[in-house]
Amino acid sequence: MVTPSGVVDGYVEVTGQTIVTVGTGTPATGSWVVPGFVDIHTHGGGGHTFTTGDAAAAREAAAFHLRHGTTTLLASLVSAPPELMRQATAAFAPLVAEGVLAGIHYEGPYLSQARCGAQNPQYLRDPSLAELEALVELGGGAVRMVTIAPERPGALEAIKLLVSRGVVAAIGHTDATYDQTLAGVAAGATVGTHVFNGMRPVHHREPGPILALLGAESVVCELVPDGIHLHDGTLAFAAKVAGPDRTALITDAMAAAGMPDGEYELGGQAVVVADRAARLARDGAIAGSTLTMDVGLRRAVDVGMSMEDAVRMLTTTPARAIGMAGEVGALAPGLRADLVVLDEALRVERVMRAGSWL
Repeated sequence: MVTPSGVVDGYVEVTGQTIVTVGTGTPATGSWVVPGFVDIHTHGGGGHTFTTGDAAAAREAAAFHLRHGTTTLLASLVSAPPELMRQATAAFAPLVAEGVLAGIHYEGPYLSQARCGAQNPQYLRDPSLAELEALVELGGGAVRMVTIAPERPGALEAIKLLVSRGVVAAIGHTDATYDQTLAGVAAGATVGTHVFNGMRPVHHREPGPILALLGAESVVCELVPDGIHLHDGTLAFAAKVAGPDRTALITDAMAAAGMPDGEYELGGQAVVVADRAARLARDGAIAGSTLTMDVGLRRAVDVGMSMEDAVRMLTTTPARAIGMAGEVGALAPGLRADLVVLDEALRVERVMRAGSWL
């Protein structure tokens, strides 16, 4: 078992939906037991998307990732017109209340035109405090995180507003300088959205957002461990610099996760998936991933991370990043009984969520 105190042979006792005991001393069985994965950045999976605001599709996407061990996930939207953001928020709020989703993540539309990546450039705009207030109010607690480029006019005020309303502010899709990024951190941003991707690259005379985020002790840095978003050497280096308590491994998955190669859609744009890689048809920009968290765990271990550190980056750290450390993310008494049983090859054998086996 991978517990907060390390890797041990032992057992988990569950009553109802809650872990009541984590004991040690049981002989090893050849299996691993880890906490349910916590994915704080997902656009869909299993042929279903979060980005259209369809509640039925969202339920199916969450079920797909649950089968791969993700027991807690945010539904990530992409840059969209105001009416679609309102529609999606209203549609997903009941799923958050039900526990199907842990919350809503707006990845945009307050992002950099120069670093928009697969975000639809026609929907990008400066932050609006009135719009954010209305969306947070409409969500009734469902809005959990918002990604913002800190250099846009009004961005620092928007970050402060989000933090005051209990919403996590993230920095991403940004052309900010090093100092502009740190200003966003000082305003209250605590997450770096898929660090390296959709960001001004590092330069030794203008380090930009990447080094600012990796060096900021208050920031959890998202990394996508699919071998496409990041070279394995970059993944290993960044995770070592930030450490397991400041690294959250995410999927950034889109509807094509778990599906065959072919043509898909993201934010109203055509996406072509070939050999696991999802790219915009118009310019080849990376358009999310086809990753699942169990595959991400295996890759993290393959590039040299310890099992203990890799699991922490997939569970405990992302749970803390979105304010759920007291509910999920660890094998510990009092937390929700979310467990994944893995075989010796780290492939999913069984999944328990809230005390019930799938």
